[in-house]
Amino acid sequence: MLVNQFKQSLSVDEPLWGLWLGLPDTSCAEICGGAGFDWVLVDGEHASFDLTSIKHHLQALAPHNTSPIVRAEDGHPTLIKRLLDIGAQTLLVPMVNTAAQAEEIVKSALYPPLGNRGIGSALARASQWNRIPQYLHRANDQVCLLVQVETKEAIDNIEAIAAVEGIDGIFIGPSDLCGSMGHIGNPGHPDVVEAIDHAIKAIQRAGKAVGILSLNPDQAKSYAARGVKFIGAGVDTLLLRLSAEQLAYKLKHVDAVETSVIDNVY
Repeated sequence: MLVNQFKQSLSVDEPLWGLWLGLPDTSCAEICGGAGFDWVLVDGEHASFDLTSIKHHLQALAPHNTSPIVRAEDGHPTLIKRLLDIGAQTLLVPMVNTAAQAEEIVKSALYPPLGNRGIGSALARASQWNRIPQYLHRANDQVCLLVQVETKEAIDNIEAIAAVEGIDGIFIGPSDLCGSMGHIGNPGHPDVVEAIDHAIKAIQRAGKAVGILSLNPDQAKSYAARGVKFIGAGVDTLLLRLSAEQLAYKLKHVDAVETSVIDNVY
């Protein structure tokens, strides 16, 4: 049985640094998987992935010492079941606004008696097609469930969501949150910052791991200092785009100041 290293690592003191994957070619997954991040996220919500391409990414990442997280497009029970069957062990489910939604996600992800995940392990990569002894009895322990709070409604319900048993961590989505609060494109608005601070404290009081996406390295380190556990600090598409633009600029402008790519990524 493949041990879920990400789930185990949630209990250690150090922050877990991650990278978002949106490029559909598995070569990018292999490159980023070996770059030294604690986790990488395959984004099935916004990027152009289908179930098969997500499986290919999981296969490409398997040899690397980084934990794959799959962000589902939504919390539909059939989708959760299929993602788990192809080998995802850690799921991030977006747009969770209520405790009832979180409870349904837990039920969909766990086998009986804790949940109602459908049993089809003979067809599942996760069980190695029934090669893993006692897979059905052991799988629940290796499933890690993360829910994403990214609306004003979710922040209003954060204490109840954080109290749901079976949820391992809660990820705060600043971009959608600021839009939901009437400040689209401005996650630094004081009202949004206050909402994020409130959510972090409530999640930590409940004993759950807090996650967030922060593309500003100084801000990301500030979150880490506050005990935010898993932090997405980069996106593959942006790294490629900005690196390419910077190289082109340097080549076309002889007076361009030498500087590192990392210093100018965000």
